[in-house]
Amino acid sequence: MGSIDQVYKIPLLQEGSSREGMGMLILSAALPSIFTGPHSWLSWTDTVSYQYIIVFVGLYMAAIGYGALNPCVTSFGADQFDHTDEEERNRKSSFFNWRYFTLNAGSLISGTIIVWVQEHKGWLWGFTIAALFVALGASVFFLGSPVYRYQRIGGSPMTRVFQVIVVAIRNFNKDLPCDFSLLHELPEQSSSIKGSKKLEHTAGLKFFDKAAIVLSSDCESVGLINTWRLCTVTQVEELKILIRMLPIWATMIFFCTVLDQMSSTFIEQGMVMDKYIGSFEIPAASFQSVDVIAVLVLVPVYERILVPIFRRFTGMPNGITPLQRMGVSLFLTMLSMVSAALVESKRLQIAHAKGLVHREVAVPMSILWQGPQYFLIGAGEVFTIGLTEFFYEESPDAMRSICLAFSLATFAAGNYLDSFIISLVPVFTARGGNPGWIPDNLNEGHLDRFYWMMAGLSFLNLLAFMFCATSYKSQRATRTP
Repeated sequence: MGSIDQVYKIPLLQEGSSREGMGMLILSAALPSIFTGPHSWLSWTDTVSYQYIIVFVGLYMAAIGYGALNPCVTSFGADQFDHTDEEERNRKSSFFNWRYFTLNAGSLISGTIIVWVQEHKGWLWGFTIAALFVALGASVFFLGSPVYRYQRIGGSPMTRVFQVIVVAIRNFNKDLPCDFSLLHELPEQSSSIKGSKKLEHTAGLKFFDKAAIVLSSDCESVGLINTWRLCTVTQVEELKILIRMLPIWATMIFFCTVLDQMSSTFIEQGMVMDKYIGSFEIPAASFQSVDVIAVLVLVPVYERILVPIFRRFTGMPNGITPLQRMGVSLFLTMLSMVSAALVESKRLQIAHAKGLVHREVAVPMSILWQGPQYFLIGAGEVFTIGLTEFFYEESPDAMRSICLAFSLATFAAGNYLDSFIISLVPVFTARGGNPGWIPDNLNEGHLDRFYWMMAGLSFLNLLAFMFCATSYKSQRATRTP
């Protein structure tokens, strides 16, 4: 991967994986019409088995395509702003906000219009419309190629990381020079990584500095340096940046754990509440749209109202820093857990008063009371966009895509952590005939205690984040290559 053409092809190929995945889903929906019928010579085929195979292959292809595409498109979009121009640099922060806005707009469309089409017209129509949207997006992306700004590829970032680790281990017994300027670095303005700025040497994590110790046996001449035996200071600092961002990344995992409650305990809670407004029934799972609507409403509010207000107090073009945004998001999700706990406490009080404790029925308490907890999570999502901005801004020039992918891994880690916590709750709460906090019949349980526990853990996580954020030091480049 060394040419500009290859930089451009990466998002396009990943978009292709999503298109092919959607094509497989369309085929799975059309399979019964193709393989069955009085005139079909394939009527003997086990259609159901083929459908399962094709559906899962299509889902995995679409997931891989989207997972690989998301960080690359985000990085590619942010790269369109000139970092040396102050006005464009300030507008880049808005790009991250509006990108998240469009993602949620797409989520709202897929969760309403596409679902309605699938239910009333069939899965074939639903998948076909979704595939057409994917194809349209790829076409628009391709048509914009003449006006894109392209960044030079600096090689594989993971290879450089492993090189630093390997060389540092090899030089474990070597002593660092008293003058760190004696560590290996290319002279003048040249950088060992194409398209990347040189990075200043920083104190701390000195073990990895050993990868840049110059030994006479490492090379016979400047042009024959083996990067698996000697690394530059810039290469070492890349790894240091990743390590320093790890605590910030780790503290944001719990945000995603709380976020995951919308698709688990919030739905369970809504199912045992009054879902009717007059004669209209609100499905408990569909109430998640409150979160999506909150994001769609609050992103413009943040951009047009909150940023100018923050700017007056802080004097910063973007109002507040990405780390400050992330701190606000953690605080809002903590409030969401408090709101959910209060709602559940009230719901259980009504269940006891009505004698519904041992009956698995809905309690006469409107599901609309869940609105604040969904809204607070949506507000938290608007502020957690700072996570994407933080990883983009703080990552080395040649590692932005992988750092953005790393930031998105918080969602996967949060989901696993949520599953782990929920699996432990019955172990510690369902003993001696006690149904526990989250039994099958929530009227017999104490889901409110679970929410209070999550609120308490959110508070501790917020304190940990504040400690990591205040001790974090940004890395700065020395020269442009």
